[in-house]
Amino acid sequence: MKVHTDLNNFSALNPVVTIGTFDGVHLGHKKVIKRLQELARKVNGETVIFTFYPHPRLVLNTHQDELRLINTLEEKKILLEAAGVDHMVIYPFTKEFSKLSYTDFVEKILVGQLGMKSLVVGYDHKFGHKRKGTFEDLKVYADKLNFNIEQLEVLNVDAIDISSTKIRQALAEGDIQTTNKYLGHRYFIKGIVVDGKKLGHEIGFPTANVDPQESYKLVPKDGVYAVKVEIDEVMYTGMLNIGFRPTVNHQMDNRSIEVNIFDFDENIYYKNISIYFYKRIRNEQMFKGIGALKEQLEKDKETVLEFFK
Repeated sequence: MKVHTDLNNFSALNPVVTIGTFDGVHLGHKKVIKRLQELARKVNGETVIFTFYPHPRLVLNTHQDELRLINTLEEKKILLEAAGVDHMVIYPFTKEFSKLSYTDFVEKILVGQLGMKSLVVGYDHKFGHKRKGTFEDLKVYADKLNFNIEQLEVLNVDAIDISSTKIRQALAEGDIQTTNKYLGHRYFIKGIVVDGKKLGHEIGFPTANVDPQESYKLVPKDGVYAVKVEIDEVMYTGMLNIGFRPTVNHQMDNRSIEVNIFDFDENIYYKNISIYFYKRIRNEQMFKGIGALKEQLEKDKETVLEFFK
């Protein structure tokens, strides 16, 4: 997959384009990508995902403190490449750009710079200044500028429309099974291993503290999880704690992501690792002391190992 951060040297064969944040790259998004690929094959073309960075809400200051996204930009690149997309355009979203009319956006950018031959949009897609561009408006424009346009219905799973909002809700409840079912892949966190307090070493459960690098990354509900950890393309089993570590941490604003990797004893500080979530084991809880905490961690490890059998 080629990643483009500007359109100066953009080149693609008969581009078949879709536009959106694609947060989660979930089953609904994958349906759109599959249709893009079908259309691209028909016209001997290439698929193009057109997305924005930073997220429009971060630029337009609309409740930006509340913004939580399933994927960081780096995670999104990994998922779109895995889905077989040919080109990812990461267009800089600015206040100036937000004032561009949908007609100018289509004519000057999508057709003028990308050379778009086909456009696929979701059932509720609106874009341009104040989201005034609807499917009906675009159909008129497609005839004028000589490109095809197609609208896809939303995908249904168990009679629940898949949307990033529902997946975010499942994550907020720690419901990993539902999250993974809607995503069509395992929810994961990609981040850098940073220095911690090294208390885990003292009780025989060393942990890697993971920083997702983006403040808007949605982290699941506090608790203990069964996970797999990818380090240098090798997969390990582990258990992960999300929360405030109430037994050892008195700073209630310090939410941490810590993973204990089984049968692993290497220095991975400042390495990029990926953590794949399988199941939530229990709530985070306060223990009477380090001894009681250690006892519970032994039980958690047994539970996780049993789960992965």
